[in-house]
Amino acid sequence: MLEVERVRPVRVGFRVFSLALHNEGREVDPWYRRWLDARWGPARVVAAAQQAHGEGVVRDLYTAFGTRIHLDKHPVDDALNRAALDAVGLPRALADAAHRTDLDDLLRTANRQALEPLAEDLGVPALHLHGDDGTVNAFFGPVLSPAPRGEAAGRLWDGIALLAATDGFFELKRGRTRKPV
Repeated sequence: MLEVERVRPVRVGFRVFSLALHNEGREVDPWYRRWLDARWGPARVVAAAQQAHGEGVVRDLYTAFGTRIHLDKHPVDDALNRAALDAVGLPRALADAAHRTDLDDLLRTANRQALEPLAEDLGVPALHLHGDDGTVNAFFGPVLSPAPRGEAAGRLWDGIALLAATDGFFELKRGRTRKPV
């Protein structure tokens, strides 16, 4: 979406979301549970940053985490939390939130707000398209790997926006034929 924003007249906002919380109490493979458990920390750090500095920091902090986790393959640990905070100029003291549970109610509220417009038990990415008339059209996806860049991202967005504006459109999906890039 950040690529789309560069080539189309859209404004992208980010909200706190916790995959660990979303999958809490669900039966998942043990390796995935370990993967999820490690992600409580970054979600709590983002929640603490939002609480202390406002919603405006969520976008840059999520981007800092995502770059380090997905591109740099940084382990999800306390050093990652500090590095992401450093990258966006936020106080390192916020990294302590990774081990606190007092922000979990804030995360629960944020998760609920992200997923309620989807009307089903889906997940993230959850896109909310806000119309000029106040309507919200929300859906899960798209899931892409690798992410398109520049005008390719814009063309993909044009298609997504067209589908989203089509009354009665609900789902488009195909099976994965390869691992994410």
